[in-house]
Amino acid sequence: MTGASGGIDDCIFCHASEPGRDELVLVRGRTSYVILNLYPYNNGHLMVVPNRHVATLASTTGDEQAELMRYTRHAEIALTEAYTPQGINIGVNLGRPAGAGVLDHLHVHLVPRWNGDTNFMTVVGNVRVLPEDLGATARKLRPIFERLAAANV
Repeated sequence: MTGASGGIDDCIFCHASEPGRDELVLVRGRTSYVILNLYPYNNGHLMVVPNRHVATLASTTGDEQAELMRYTRHAEIALTEAYTPQGINIGVNLGRPAGAGVLDHLHVHLVPRWNGDTNFMTVVGNVRVLPEDLGATARKLRPIFERLAAANV
């Protein structure tokens, strides 16, 4: 998370966009990238993030908007193919009152959902149980993103 200063130096998304930090990154574009959420709500929870440190959609350029939307579309396709969810939450949290954990770097969440996907662990233990580790999720999704990028769709 960004610190009290909200600066680029302590921004997890700015550091994730640096070359060589690819363990969770599924695809990199010219202006944005797709990364798995380190603390997912469900299997396949990922985020589409601009490379540039911007806090709002209003601050993005036309090129950034286009690539963010293209990758959000690719994420929907990849999640549907890999997990066959019954729904997908897609959202942007702007500001702490809206639920933003990282305040100053815009990101789009995509969370696959299934009927009854909550369980007693969430309610009783305030913890989530995921049957798939992040490495397995990355191995499942990365080839789909690569195929979509190669097809230029």
